[in-house]
Amino acid sequence: MNKTLSTMMVATSILLGSCQSSEVKDAKTDPVETKPVIGRSDIKIEDGRMTPEALWAMGRIGGVQVSPDARKVVYSVAYYSVPENKSNREIFVMNADGSENQQITRTPFSENEAKWIKGGSKIAFLSSESGSSQLWVMNPDGSDRKQISNYDGNIEGFAFSPDEKKVLFISQVKTVPSTQDKYPDLDKTTGIIVTDLMYKHWDEWVTTAPHPFVADFDGDTVSNPVDIMEGEPYESPMKPFGGMEQLAWSPSSDKVAYTSRKKVGKEYALSTNSDIYVYDLNTKQTTNISEGIMGYDTNPQYSPDGKQIAWLSMERDGYESDQNRLMVMDLQTGEKRFVSKDFDSSVSEFCWGSDSNTLYFTGVWHGEIQIYGADATACSIRQITEGMNDYSGVALMGDKLIALRHSMSAADEIFSVSPASGEATQLTFENKFIYDQLEMGKVEARWMKTTDGKDMLTWIIYPPHFDPNKKYPTLLYCEGGPQSPVSQFWSYRWNFQIMAAHDYIIVAPNRRGLPGFGKEWNEEISGDYGGQCMKDYFTAIDEFAKEPFVDKDHLGCVGASFGGFSVYWIAGHHNKRFKAFIAHDGIFNMEMQYLETEEMWFANWDMGGAYWDKQNATAQRTFANSPHKFVDQWDTPILCIHGEKDYRILANQGMAAFNAAVLRGIPAELLIYPDENHWVLQPQNGVLWQRTFFEWLDKWLKK
Repeated sequence: MNKTLSTMMVATSILLGSCQSSEVKDAKTDPVETKPVIGRSDIKIEDGRMTPEALWAMGRIGGVQVSPDARKVVYSVAYYSVPENKSNREIFVMNADGSENQQITRTPFSENEAKWIKGGSKIAFLSSESGSSQLWVMNPDGSDRKQISNYDGNIEGFAFSPDEKKVLFISQVKTVPSTQDKYPDLDKTTGIIVTDLMYKHWDEWVTTAPHPFVADFDGDTVSNPVDIMEGEPYESPMKPFGGMEQLAWSPSSDKVAYTSRKKVGKEYALSTNSDIYVYDLNTKQTTNISEGIMGYDTNPQYSPDGKQIAWLSMERDGYESDQNRLMVMDLQTGEKRFVSKDFDSSVSEFCWGSDSNTLYFTGVWHGEIQIYGADATACSIRQITEGMNDYSGVALMGDKLIALRHSMSAADEIFSVSPASGEATQLTFENKFIYDQLEMGKVEARWMKTTDGKDMLTWIIYPPHFDPNKKYPTLLYCEGGPQSPVSQFWSYRWNFQIMAAHDYIIVAPNRRGLPGFGKEWNEEISGDYGGQCMKDYFTAIDEFAKEPFVDKDHLGCVGASFGGFSVYWIAGHHNKRFKAFIAHDGIFNMEMQYLETEEMWFANWDMGGAYWDKQNATAQRTFANSPHKFVDQWDTPILCIHGEKDYRILANQGMAAFNAAVLRGIPAELLIYPDENHWVLQPQNGVLWQRTFFEWLDKWLKK
């Protein structure tokens, strides 16, 4: 489930999660000694084929920030140590054209959230060097490093006011009394007393909420922090993935816009209705500027002249995959305009142009995430970039744009983009030394006719050294979300190139229920999990299996989250098409899932309602298609993978599927992670995942 296609693409997956954006945060931030390239130059890749070790050796770029004069760029890179099972994030600075790129931190502490202050003469950043995450500053060459905050808690994100007299930061506040609060004499008890819904979320037992704080900054020290939501039990930014993109300073430095869903417990679990609030530092008053808009309202940004504010907005309460629209409000008249009305897909993220009328945004269309320009007055849209790739993190850099770009064949690198021509120039080459040793498989777009006569885009990824005269085992990839795009994504787990490197062809369809093909196509999955989307899967594999180089006797089917549900469902309906299945974090029993998950709005919208509502035809169709009801038709080896910290889809779903297969006499294997959530974040667990994945496929598809 993708809360929006924006933030952390990343991210934003909600109940069923997206398979593709599987690593949006560092696995751990425990100190780990790192060299500038942590020994990466020693990595030797045999036969030019991707390996798990090569994937985990790649630096992961993020946190791109442009200096005030647009002449410098600061960014961070996360590095992973498989032997130590840890990660570390370092900071780099380069010129705006990519030259003079220098690593300016080399410490055992992860530095992140780097931002320019004092006209570009200093860089502020977060570091845990003092034992908790605090604000630090340094020179652009990494010298004169100094801690400037001493807050009693962890700072999770920050933004200085335009006049730099204040700093806005995020920190957790306690919102739920603990058992020890009730019974002080039981200070060692681990029991949790629950009285309402939303007691767990994503991978945590909910006891705190992130709050925005505003503190004074005298140029040297941060002091006098004030919680602008003091006494409120609500979140801002919103869990589980919201960050500083959900808050914004006004250009006049006297107001803070923030995102919040001011609900708790059952009400929170049933509603997606968040709003944009504006806090006035002078009057201490808060105003809801999106009241009456019933879906997600997120990610406010003031125009440079301070006369307008833009944000992302969904229309319908309870539907987290609703079209994400770009809204602009005139702060003087209160007029609201949906600027992206002519874009028949969701806006992922955006930034203002310097003229306070142009907006630049990213959005998915036909399996690619491109950069678009919008006129805030005329509400007109034009496409800027093109090509088989995905852009994210778009920002202004003088008369150019800067963004991250990746594809199915390359991880994120930083690019500059001309808004006029769309010409993109690569600025960083973080993983070139690895790519130079690899031969990537060809990625091809194919359009197929579905059973109801519509056109479906399916990505085909071929093995390196592909020989059309040979026959290859072939994998059907089932996407999660369920409404996350099969775009040109790069994943460090569900990586198509490493699958191809093991001599598999991958068939990845943009089946019904995925964005980027119009509203109707996107919405055709809700309440119909066993319907047209499954017919689309069969169309994709059946059509491609007609190719002479496809080994039709050795087909596999793999997927996670909704993709895992798809695997479990297909296992009972595939009519012997497949010889092996792999399901990660999938729903096996829909009735249990309805009561086990935490964000009930998703279950109600996508399942149609509760299974006990016998008069609800949509709900009854959903639960009649629960995979567990078709186990009597299972006849194919299956690997089940799950994390026990996955509170979105509980691990008992994977264990139940494994048990059912064993009891039915079907070859089965279970990979269970006691310390992983809906994803796999730790390096050694990630390598184990890859090894187990391919050992299983090779066992059944390469006989």
